[in-house]
Order: sequence, then C-alpha cells, then structure tokens
Amino acid sequence: MKLHERLRELRSERGLRLKDIAETAGISVPYLSDLERGRTNPSLETLQTLAGAYAITVHDLLEGVEFYGASTEGALPKGLSDLVADPTLGPQITPDWVRTLSRIELRGKRPRDKQDWYEIYLHLKRILN
Repeated sequence: MKLHERLRELRSERGLRLKDIAETAGISVPYLSDLERGRTNPSLETLQTLAGAYAITVHDLLEGVEFYGASTEGALPKGLSDLVADPTLGPQITPDWVRTLSRIELRGKRPRDKQDWYEIYLHLKRILN
C-alpha cells in the first residue's frame, strides 16, 4: 500500500471528513487532499501531526506502507484489533495470522467488526489446514 492510500484508509475507517482531520491536525484541507491523492509527500513533522490527529504513533500510521516495519495493535484495521484484544479469541491468533489478516480486503473494503474478522480467520484456517 502506498502512503496516500494509508492516509485515506485511516480517515475512511474512522468515518471522518477531510475537514475533520485537517482541522485536528492544523493543516489545510487542500494539502490533506493532495496527500491522500499522492500528489505530494508529507514531511516528518506532518506525519507526526497526522499521527497525533488519529491518536496513533507514526509507526502505526506507516504500518503496511511499502515494506515499513512490523505491525502493532494500534495499526490494525478496525475490528481486527478488537479480535486480537479479545481474551477468549485473541490468544489463538498468532502474529503470522494477524499479519495475514491485516492485508485482507474484500471487494476493495475491509471487514468492519470483530465477528467478520473472526469468520474470515476460521475460513482461511480451515482452507489452509
């Protein structure tokens, strides 16, 4: 995934408008739009500001972007983080499974809740075992 795709994904999965994030981050809407369209690249300071606006770390913001680092719970898609944190279901999902699941999209969209992620996990596990 490219950085501009990740920025758009973060905003979309939270149901926020460009204006919402731009105001929180203290940047202009046109600049944020250009970032999300891949027309310009942010400085490290802008990445830090955007991460703060999303209440995540820069590492989590860059998760999945062109070979950047390992996954942390804060970078996981909505619902998958709930599944991993679940005291009953979470322990059976290994870090390899978390990495695999975090890359899944169905028809351009990601599952939205813990139950959807768990069903996908069970189906894949059944197929692969």
